[in-house]
Amino acid sequence: MITFVNRFTLTGDSEEFEKAFDETAAFLRAQPGLIKYTLSRQLDDPASYVNIALWESADALRAALAHPDFGNHAKAMRGLAESSGAIFAPRLSFEA
Repeated sequence: MITFVNRFTLTGDSEEFEKAFDETAAFLRAQPGLIKYTLSRQLDDPASYVNIALWESADALRAALAHPDFGNHAKAMRGLAESSGAIFAPRLSFEA
């Protein structure tokens, strides 16, 4: 399992961004390997969001992002925010 962390800085309207994110996420939910995700908005900077997604593998994430239809789904989101993402491997964890 891997964690994909993607930070977004809004350049457009927050409601439009969240709607575009949800539409892109619907496409990704249909791809093999996505376990779960959480989009969170920074309390002290409402123009800043972070998405934390768990995937079965880096290959599954890369295949979803390389899917020919992904660009069409992400286009609206990219027009509303700048993003920077990275893939992480778990090292330590805790769950209550």
